[in-house]
Amino acid sequence: MHRPVSPLLHDYKPSSDIKAGKTKALQWFVVGLGIPLIGLTLVSTLNTTTPVAPHPSMPMVHAVGGAEVPANEVFDVSTINSFIADIDIEPEVAPGPEYEELTLIIGRGDTLDSLFRRHHLDLGNLAAISRLDEAGRRFRRLQPGDEFQIIHDNGSLISMYSVLTLTSALNIERDQSGFTAEIVERPIEIRKRLAYGVIETSLFESAAAAGLSDKVTMNVAGIFAWDVDFVLDIRIGDNFYVQYEEIWQDGEFVTDGEIIAAEFNNNGRTYQAVRFIDDSGHSDYFTPDGYSVRKAFLRAPLDFARVSSNFNPRRRHPILNRIRAHRGVDYAAPYGTSIRAAGDGKVVFRGTKAGYGNTIIVQHGGNITTLYAHMSKFAAKARIGVRVKQGQTIGYVGATGLATASHLHYEYRISGVHRNPRTVQLPQADPIDQKYLQRFLATAEPIMLELEKFKRTRVVSVAYSNK
Repeated sequence: MHRPVSPLLHDYKPSSDIKAGKTKALQWFVVGLGIPLIGLTLVSTLNTTTPVAPHPSMPMVHAVGGAEVPANEVFDVSTINSFIADIDIEPEVAPGPEYEELTLIIGRGDTLDSLFRRHHLDLGNLAAISRLDEAGRRFRRLQPGDEFQIIHDNGSLISMYSVLTLTSALNIERDQSGFTAEIVERPIEIRKRLAYGVIETSLFESAAAAGLSDKVTMNVAGIFAWDVDFVLDIRIGDNFYVQYEEIWQDGEFVTDGEIIAAEFNNNGRTYQAVRFIDDSGHSDYFTPDGYSVRKAFLRAPLDFARVSSNFNPRRRHPILNRIRAHRGVDYAAPYGTSIRAAGDGKVVFRGTKAGYGNTIIVQHGGNITTLYAHMSKFAAKARIGVRVKQGQTIGYVGATGLATASHLHYEYRISGVHRNPRTVQLPQADPIDQKYLQRFLATAEPIMLELEKFKRTRVVSVAYSNK
């Protein structure tokens, strides 16, 4: 087939020497670079120009995609210029200046002024930074252990960085006008984790075996503290399931977060709780159908103590050596252990009360009073007439009055009549607010399904391991 001659060639026919020169130049350009992108661009360019029929003896250059291009194909100048312009050539970047880095750690009695002097940093820079609002507030609240990452050039400050909270930090930078200070975010990642444990000796030991930290274990105990006395009520074989948050930052584990949902199976009874956050940011735990896991009173006013003497109307007194009704529960605990208010109320007595020693009595609603005796000392805020919140520390374990060792004597009375604190029916706390109920139910359902799925895998795993 006759192919028209390119108008760029006119009547000029190149000599064999010139043809060979073009062939070498093009082969270097296409083959020598060896970049697939160049090959693709070349093929595209060739398809848009009027080609010259190759001689059968012409060497062929194989382009990307299997297309063959004659090695001595002729290109117009504009095509080649355009092709070269498309090649990205990164300019060499001159290396930036090298600065020194150091970390300043606030010690007891330290100030930033003293640390700047110690490390020969520019005090004028510190004075200028201190006048910035964000920096000034940070500098006025220094505590031992606070850290500042410094970058400087022979003592002249370039930047300064200090962590404020888990999610924020103070960042100070030098610019043309001096220094700027701003609070920057420190993004975190929240991961969910599921855990399972079986009670063999204590909640703490089984939780540790399940990989739970003390923080998560205490939170589990706190959630179910209204229903379970973790000193006397737990049994060998009791088990728990928990879904909780882990907080990660920059790919590293930081700390455990909040418990999302939990289940505790105690002596044939099952207790479940799901966390819910309302519009004000307040969080609490409710049963899957919206009832509060809280009661108006804690079952025990201190954590993980040993019961040394139970409620017993016929008990023989250890000091008086005669039958004398024991109308409360004695919790043996180390000297100085915190004692918590069992419920919201008002302190109506604080002082020494015969054999009770240092004693506090709290008046609650419904003609209920609670008594805490043998304290070593009182909490400063637990004064007569002051309202206290459930779980608030009101005193510390001691051995004042008629006591043989440090312990808390705890009584629960309704209209002046003593009741066994461990078995009395505790008043229920209010359920979730009606305006949040539907949202809570919609949130709780998938969480409990996930927990149930995890429980099934544990049951299958245990059954398999017992075969």
